[in-house]
Amino acid sequence: MNNPSLDDHVKQTIQVGSKSFAAASALFDPPTRRSVLMLYAWCRHCDDTIDDQVLGFQAKQPQSTMIEQRLADLRKQTTAAFIGETPLTPAFSALRQVIVTHQLSQQFAFEHLDGYAMDVAQARYQTIEQTLCYCYHVAGVVGLMMAQIMGAKSHDVLDRACDLGIAFQLTNIARDIIDDADMDRCYLPEQWLAEEGLTRENYAQPQHRSALSRVAAKLVDHAEPYYHSSYQGLRALPFRSAWAVATARRVYRKIGQRVKQAGAGAWQQRLSTSRGEKLVLLVAAVGDVLLSRIMPITRRDASLWQRPQ
Repeated sequence: MNNPSLDDHVKQTIQVGSKSFAAASALFDPPTRRSVLMLYAWCRHCDDTIDDQVLGFQAKQPQSTMIEQRLADLRKQTTAAFIGETPLTPAFSALRQVIVTHQLSQQFAFEHLDGYAMDVAQARYQTIEQTLCYCYHVAGVVGLMMAQIMGAKSHDVLDRACDLGIAFQLTNIARDIIDDADMDRCYLPEQWLAEEGLTRENYAQPQHRSALSRVAAKLVDHAEPYYHSSYQGLRALPFRSAWAVATARRVYRKIGQRVKQAGAGAWQQRLSTSRGEKLVLLVAAVGDVLLSRIMPITRRDASLWQRPQ
């Protein structure tokens, strides 16, 4: 049953929290879009709670004891949503509706919270494999949950959705390197930093922007096979869902390309795509969906990320 006040809450959440995803989400059919926004509202709330921010802005690092309690509260309220306890706050009411409507996987939801636990523990990432593990938890499992909402059931399609989430997060990391550093967070593989003569302590200093841009470019390049893999899942989705996913795929990939092209100037302002560019990418995404449906698949590549079963 629809809840007008809850619907207004989730619409406002995505309009302020993610203009890139908001544009793509408008392409879903109404029932799917509503569930997608409900899930996004819960994810945004969890992120805001851990980072002490409002809809993705004005983030700051809370005291360690405070942040540990916040994570514990998120786990407790998520459990309440799955077992049907009431009353629930808006974000968890939204999650509850997705659980009921789509039989959302409890494993995926708690694996997502495990990503925030990595932030709480101030995890360090020595290798790209460790960075990818973080990407799986904070974004790959979101792709899995989104795919469940769209009706995906096969492991192959779910794996492609997971790959797309990982590609998105690799792009986000490259774009937000300096913002993350301001919160004393670094998701870049320290091995890659060392190859450029950088350390965890100095990589964000202004005089190292050229070297840092090469690390960011490498991260953007690493996302490319994941974007490619995700394309293989479009044909299994309903047309409007595939169109929305293909649009988001093009928008985020464009942001990554922009980070790479900007070089040392990539962090002078937050890089994004304009409304006109989003429209062009939206139209191009129609071609992606149609092509995915008419091109024969002679060989199905394995998903890049081997998610836990």
